[in-house]
Amino acid sequence: MSETLSRKIATSSSQGPRQSRSCKVCRVRKVKCDRVNPCHACCTHGYPSQCVYETVPGEDFKPISQADEIRNLRAEIQELTTRLNGPSNRIQRRSDQLRTLFETIRSAPEDVVDRLVVEIRGARGVLNPQSASVGVWEGLQGHSDLITLDEDEEPGEPQEDDDLASLIIHREFSRDSSQSSDDSAYGSICRMDSSKSMLDVYIERFVDAFSPEVDAKAGEAGAIRRAAQIRMFSPILSDAFQSVSQVFFGRSVQNKTIEVTGFSHYPRVLRCLQDALRDTERSKSESTLATVILLMAFESVERTSQASLSAHVQGAVRLIEHRGPENHMYGVEHLLYTELRPYWVSASFSTRSPSFLAREEWKTIPWMAGTTAKNILHYLLDLAVEIPALLSQHDDLEAGLKSNFLSAHETSVKHASFFNAVADLTNRFALWKVNWVDGYPDGPPQEVEATDEGIFPIFHCRDLRTGAILTPTKFQYPDLLLTQTMCIYFSTRLILSSVDTRPTDRVGPLEQYQLACGICRSLEWYILNSPGNMINRLAFPVRVAWEAFPDGGPERKFLHEVLKLVEKRHSLGLWGSGMAEISPRQNSPPTVEV
Repeated sequence: MSETLSRKIATSSSQGPRQSRSCKVCRVRKVKCDRVNPCHACCTHGYPSQCVYETVPGEDFKPISQADEIRNLRAEIQELTTRLNGPSNRIQRRSDQLRTLFETIRSAPEDVVDRLVVEIRGARGVLNPQSASVGVWEGLQGHSDLITLDEDEEPGEPQEDDDLASLIIHREFSRDSSQSSDDSAYGSICRMDSSKSMLDVYIERFVDAFSPEVDAKAGEAGAIRRAAQIRMFSPILSDAFQSVSQVFFGRSVQNKTIEVTGFSHYPRVLRCLQDALRDTERSKSESTLATVILLMAFESVERTSQASLSAHVQGAVRLIEHRGPENHMYGVEHLLYTELRPYWVSASFSTRSPSFLAREEWKTIPWMAGTTAKNILHYLLDLAVEIPALLSQHDDLEAGLKSNFLSAHETSVKHASFFNAVADLTNRFALWKVNWVDGYPDGPPQEVEATDEGIFPIFHCRDLRTGAILTPTKFQYPDLLLTQTMCIYFSTRLILSSVDTRPTDRVGPLEQYQLACGICRSLEWYILNSPGNMINRLAFPVRVAWEAFPDGGPERKFLHEVLKLVEKRHSLGLWGSGMAEISPRQNSPPTVEV
């Protein structure tokens, strides 16, 4: 019996006359009174104010206050609820143990799972604490706890340490995985805060970096996070997450053991991915697409070879085309296409050939299900996808002129057709800016004075008329989405202007210089405000700006300092390399290593 109820009985027994007293109304009506003020009968009949008790001289009688009674009952209910839901509930505790064991079998390395299954089958569920260590997978801070499932234990048998938390054995981060320990067992349930395996911690760190939780004003960033949620349904995707997240985590905490372990699985992931891409059925699965894009994100950090990132990007673009637009209308497949669409468009610039992304079905079908809505960025990309075809047309025209294969009439016709297409697209870009940027709900970008606060390099440019070095204003944006969009706008206009050879109304060197400066003036706001590795979204515009400036000038010096800053702050190997592999220019000059 609860302590509260015991106090009530003791109080009642010491006040014998109190229990025979009723309120005036109940005594007149000759009904039972519960001796609470106001009593239940008076409250039921609608006159609680008339519920009074007679006092007899010399007696210390006071009716029980209803508020006190309610408070006592609530305390008793809370105490009983705590008992029911407490750690002594054996069924719930064993259910939690089994669920934890399942999570370990699902996420642990294969050799650990094999030994664990053999042990359970051979010992009727008792995990042997003397089994061999599992190596790197268990030797980390907060990495594991030991939970023993004893099926011979009777449900009603009391335990000294009945609480599940008492079975947790925490390990130190500095312990070498090769060292022996009494708590070293492959049957250990490896979790962080007794709820997650260390692998889950690795993956969470990777996901938070490449797919941070942001609002719509920062742009979509949930594709890799959604892919992580479906990894348990695909062995190849699960293995890919394990490998890249271990390498990323090991690099971030400077633990070579974890990093090397992750790299050891990477070749197997690549082989499995190649096998999946060769298979007609598996190549169209969402897990294959997610794996390719996951490795693309990983290569932006590690850059395992000079061409590794561009190979993954181009491979992802070919896979998207192979799958068709109707397979990108829902779920993670939709996010992987729409959220990363700027990367796919940028890849088409690098190839300088007509892109399937310019077809009408790729501009409409992925959005027909209403999963997401087009925003300012996607309407810009609807125009940008037409540029690769113009680049290809320009290259073919130049090659024809050099080979002398074209007659004068053919040259005139081709030039007229090309000039008309460039003029039309240039005008549509201008109209897009008026409709979407000038009328942006939170306002267009604002110009503010550049101040040297030591946080970010100061951008300096030239006055092309006098040659003097100036410090222009920098752009301040209302949100990250508009910043990214404007940088892509500047870069696409620059790429289009590089082939704009019209006799009149062409985008001249002064406007080209201003477009490149616009990218530089936007970098500080985005880099200092973007979470995780979202800074990768400006990699392509930065490379385009680099190629627009002359070598040895203050503009390239600024970009060189930005590349060093981002490489140091985010540990992105892509930025440290100068990003020459994503250049849209033919025979792009190499960038000096940062």
